[in-house]
Amino acid sequence: MCAGVLPSLCMPTKITCMNNGPIRIEGEFEILDPAGASFGLAGRTVISLCRCGHSENKPFCDGSHNRVGFSHTVTARELPPPKPKL
Repeated sequence: MCAGVLPSLCMPTKITCMNNGPIRIEGEFEILDPAGASFGLAGRTVISLCRCGHSENKPFCDGSHNRVGFSHTVTARELPPPKPKL
C-alpha cells in the first residue's frame, strides 16, 4: 500500500458498517481471496462489501440488500477481551 509515497501522505483505512446495508471501506486497502490472491480493484479507494448475503457479486455489494429488505441497525460497542490461547 502507498508504494513510493511517504507514509504521512497515505489515506488511513476507514471501515463503516452501514445501517441496513453493506460494510464500506475507504482508504488504502487490499482485499484477498482465501488463497491469498488479490482482487483487482482498478484503483478504487472506496468499496462496499456485502453484509446481507444476497449479492450476486460477493464479496462486493450490488445493492441486493434493498431488494431483499435487509434490516440491521449497527451500534458501536466494546468487545470483550480475547480468550487466552491455551
